[in-house]
Amino acid sequence: MFKRTPFFSLLMIMMLILAACGAAVTPTTAPSVATEVPAVSGNTDATAAPDAKPTAVPAVEATAVPAVEPTADTSGSADALKDYLTASTEQQATWVRNFNPFVTDRRFPTLYGIYEPLMVYNTIKGEIVPWLATEYTWSDDNKILTFTIRDGVLWSDGKPFSAKDVAYTWNLLKSNTALVTGSSAWTYLDSVTATDEKTVDFTFQKVFTPGVYDIMNQIIVPEHIWSTIEDPVKFTNENPVATGPFTEITLFQNQIYGVGKNPNYWQAGKPYIAGMRFPAYPGNDQANLATINGENDWAGNFIPDIEKTFVAKDPNNGYFFPSAGGTVFLYLNTTKAPFDDVNVRKAISQAIDRDQIVAVAMYDYTKPADATGLSDAYPSFKSQAIVDAGDWTTLDIEKANAALDAAGLTRGADGIRTTTDGTPLKYDLNVVSGWSDWVSACEIMSQNLKEVGIDVTVKTYDFSAWIDKVNKGEFDMSIGWSTGGATPINFYRGQMSSATFKPVGEVASENWHRYVSKDMDALIEEFSVTSDPSAQKAVAEKMQEAFAAEAPAVPLFPGPMWFEYNTTRFTGFPTKDDPYASGSPFSTSDQLLLLTTVKPK
Repeated sequence: MFKRTPFFSLLMIMMLILAACGAAVTPTTAPSVATEVPAVSGNTDATAAPDAKPTAVPAVEATAVPAVEPTADTSGSADALKDYLTASTEQQATWVRNFNPFVTDRRFPTLYGIYEPLMVYNTIKGEIVPWLATEYTWSDDNKILTFTIRDGVLWSDGKPFSAKDVAYTWNLLKSNTALVTGSSAWTYLDSVTATDEKTVDFTFQKVFTPGVYDIMNQIIVPEHIWSTIEDPVKFTNENPVATGPFTEITLFQNQIYGVGKNPNYWQAGKPYIAGMRFPAYPGNDQANLATINGENDWAGNFIPDIEKTFVAKDPNNGYFFPSAGGTVFLYLNTTKAPFDDVNVRKAISQAIDRDQIVAVAMYDYTKPADATGLSDAYPSFKSQAIVDAGDWTTLDIEKANAALDAAGLTRGADGIRTTTDGTPLKYDLNVVSGWSDWVSACEIMSQNLKEVGIDVTVKTYDFSAWIDKVNKGEFDMSIGWSTGGATPINFYRGQMSSATFKPVGEVASENWHRYVSKDMDALIEEFSVTSDPSAQKAVAEKMQEAFAAEAPAVPLFPGPMWFEYNTTRFTGFPTKDDPYASGSPFSTSDQLLLLTTVKPK
């Protein structure tokens, strides 16, 4: 079992010494620990809903560039990528060449690097930045949302981008429910139509003002490519055609791949760097060693004791861990007994030592979660009264045991509880192998739950297998991330709404635990029809009360937005002193701000 101990610190030091003496790192797979879910359309409401008036967003300077024929040489060697920025962003046993933005097993930077959205939400500044669209307006009744498309944008193959591509993308999502992004938006959208080359109308079934954030965040694909694809779910999109700053797959091998700049990018002169390369690592420790040794220019990994092991090692090393990420949860499959009992879920929560998880697994980079479930991204919404009253997120073994006894889950001679039919409470707790902070958190929870008579075995999987299980609801217990935004509506929609519910076996990009609250559905409706901030705040408090009462899942800690950088070869990264974007490479749209700002030295 993996634990944080003095021995681990000694092991890290020994590894660093060996690496400094020339010990090789054998690349096998790519890592980044998960605490910030990739933001996908339907999952991110970026700010409070706008007033029901026409809204123009400040313009990003647009510069049309002449069309250039793209090139994609995948036959070369890794040496050809030496001038590329090296990044550590995700984890797989081996790289699988898939740049389909509508499936979960996609390579970085498919979302918000290869493909782009209509607008970018800057998480740190709380600002909307126009991107493929320059502005949006609401109709008087708030039922039609109109986006104006930017002039001069080309697809990477030189063909013009237009409003028709936007409408096509959305209607593709409507007709293919297995595609993982944009699905929840069609619960409130009625139609999407391009009225001309520059204008696209989103017509709502009913008023849902927060939908603007789902819509602006959705990446757009080219109609002239995707309309020829027979099965968009199985399409691996090995050579993507897109509008983003990096579109050319210049090398793809099992252990490394490279993505070069878009020859027809609409922001003339950008990106400043030639491309990005992605070595594979077998786990978080290997990725950390490469990052600490200066082999990675940009990373999104959990690094233990980062000030000593990383910052102190090189003046070019830096990090920025804003606590604006989604809350990390222990998900219990609520379609199965006894997890369908709120009292059992709360008892399990009371058996967990969050202080130990934060101190040992998370190195005090964050803090324990509370009974609202909300991360630190919602200071203007969070109710301190609900936080104070939510004792089910505080360690209390006595209360946990009493609640489990009351639920009829009696202890056997071996100390393990059983259900009323004699089935022992023995479960696997799923986690991604190599995500060492989460693995450590799971090991602590396993030990905690044994104290109350629940036998939990930590089961590690490659990311692809893990995400498949949680997406389909085929698990008993799993650690996982949550969705978010600048208002709480998408967080609670993802946790306990019928809009995000899918039967077990069907893919759900959120609501993995399969929980529906009629009360929350009504509150989401109430929140959705108003654009008054004070009214939204009052509804958000009721949402917090509903979550605290029903405990649909077990919140563990707010997720830090992992981001490390090294300025030896490249400059312009976000920093604590210049937080122009979050910096975390977890497919949030504001990573486009980083990708179009970083420059070679």
